[in-house]
Amino acid sequence: MILTEIKHYLQNQHRVPLKDLSYRFDIDPDTLRVMLQRLIDKGCLRILDPGTPCSGGCSKCPPQDVEIYEWMNSTESHSRV
Repeated sequence: MILTEIKHYLQNQHRVPLKDLSYRFDIDPDTLRVMLQRLIDKGCLRILDPGTPCSGGCSKCPPQDVEIYEWMNSTESHSRV
């Protein structure tokens, strides 16, 4: 299931811009947002404030245009997607 793959990727990367997830999984950003919302609702994932720099630190994108998702520390309830 693709959501499980996304979950594992987020767990490994910790912070990932939406644009990177979209490229990595070849999913439209709007569709991906719907999928990510499920993880947000479970408390596994959060969206960082606009202007938060991504972990890559390349500074090529305007920070206000970067939508970054951060994996929260895992607990027993987070293991079920």
